[in-house]
Amino acid sequence: MIDWIYRFARWTALFGGIMLVALTLMVVASVAGRALIGIGLGPVPGDFELVEVGVGIAIFFFMPWCYLRGGHATVDLLYMHTPRWAQKAVDTGSDILMSLVWLVLTWKLWEGMLEKKEYLETTFILQMPVWWAYALCLVGAVIGCVCYVAKTLTRFGLGSEPEGWTVESNAGH
Repeated sequence: MIDWIYRFARWTALFGGIMLVALTLMVVASVAGRALIGIGLGPVPGDFELVEVGVGIAIFFFMPWCYLRGGHATVDLLYMHTPRWAQKAVDTGSDILMSLVWLVLTWKLWEGMLEKKEYLETTFILQMPVWWAYALCLVGAVIGCVCYVAKTLTRFGLGSEPEGWTVESNAGH
């Protein structure tokens, strides 16, 4: 089961990467269009709205993979000088705390999405319903919750990481 979670997190991160590449190409087209207004081209309407929404979605889709791979920023000043048991305690405590933070974040995203949908809030230029962005971010947040809980369960020995799994050199704290 945990193998499936790790694979799914990888695929969502790849989706987030594809989204960022598409956003980059759209920004290039928009800037080029602005430069070529004289020949009848123009910027992509609502380009900043699309970037705003797309980057938010991509971040939510990247975060679970980043966490599972141990890619978060860490501060090692004292950590590397503590005994192994203390390092494990810090790792486990931070995993539990981040699981709780991620659950609260997901819950608040859910509430925010319902509020945006209730009030029919839209973006200024494209008139795109704002709750759509919240809904897509919520998908990434739910995946994040599952990943954080799965990783925490592996810390307690209630699951195991996929065979051959490696983390970044600064991983685990």
